[in-house]
Amino acid sequence: MGDYARGKIMLEKMPFIVSFTIILSILFLIFNKTVNALEIGEQAPNFLLPGSDGNTHSLSNLKGQWVVLAWFPKAFTGG
Repeated sequence: MGDYARGKIMLEKMPFIVSFTIILSILFLIFNKTVNALEIGEQAPNFLLPGSDGNTHSLSNLKGQWVVLAWFPKAFTGG
């Protein structure tokens, strides 16, 4: 296939590529949610999480203590 044929194929695909890019950009703008991150020193919201020990833990129960949250997906899962 020569350079002319390749160029012709690219020109034929160009409207699809441009349309797809525009639609994807519009969808991103519509469904993009801004997350309000906490500022340094700001109080974290309370939450409940199940622990690996089988108990449910609340952030408010740990007030005044150092808290480290660590998580990872279970082995052989999609998460």
